[in-house]
Amino acid sequence: MKIHFYFLLFLASFSGFAQGPKVLIVTAHPDDETMFPVTVFKITHELKGSADLALITDASGGFNGMVASMYYGMNMLDSVVGRKNLPLIRKKEMMAAGEILGIGNYFFFDQIDDYYNRNEKPYLEGKRWDISYIERRLDEILAKGQYDYIFCLVPHEGQHAHHKSASLCALRAVQRYKGTKKPIILGGQSANKNSTFRFTELESYPETKISATAPVFEFDRSYGFGEDLKHSYMIVADWVKASHKSQSGDMNQSMHRGELETFWYFSLNGDQRIKDVQSLFETLKKSGFPTK
Repeated sequence: MKIHFYFLLFLASFSGFAQGPKVLIVTAHPDDETMFPVTVFKITHELKGSADLALITDASGGFNGMVASMYYGMNMLDSVVGRKNLPLIRKKEMMAAGEILGIGNYFFFDQIDDYYNRNEKPYLEGKRWDISYIERRLDEILAKGQYDYIFCLVPHEGQHAHHKSASLCALRAVQRYKGTKKPIILGGQSANKNSTFRFTELESYPETKISATAPVFEFDRSYGFGEDLKHSYMIVADWVKASHKSQSGDMNQSMHRGELETFWYFSLNGDQRIKDVQSLFETLKKSGFPTK
């Protein structure tokens, strides 16, 4: 009887929404979307919205699949093996994750996924990536897609250079956008409830400045519901993470962790649009199996 009640509640909340928001996710690597999968899932499955994904790199890096080596029958720790096989494997994994998330379209930019470092300049200056191609393609995608929101990763100093570069490319695409209504761009990442992380902007990149008047928008994916409160949206995040089998080391460390999906509001959006994001997150909390 209790399960039946919650299912009816879910159906009632689902049927009450008009067409939901259109979202474009811009990330550097397959598995970057694991920073905010529940928000995307709820938009596509509960709010009747849509989501597309633009992947900047060719996915040829990420040699941490020790257990995945047994699964795929090849040495996933070896860079030569990885460079040859990971692009196809990781894109397939991302599309498996995308089936859960409800991703409609994928845009592959195939820029080099060279190595872990924190210096974004060679990529943004066109020494490692074809930045002109990235900019032109993003402009075309935004013009055609007419998105309401762009999701990228928070480009803080400690981030991988690829993450920072992909987010900066997204921010600059929004700045260049010539349509009647610019999409709202948010920087997302998962966090624990006791996190002390703060972000204002990435030094030398004023386009990354966060609005001082906007809150950090959050969705708590750990709250319990249903019989004995044994259900939560954490399972959605775990489903998505489990899709990325080639990254078995990183995914093992992140499984069922990070209770919050946090989103930072960039100043370039204009403070008058903060209320739109507030409305979105209030709706997300009320949809599906609503939080109290």
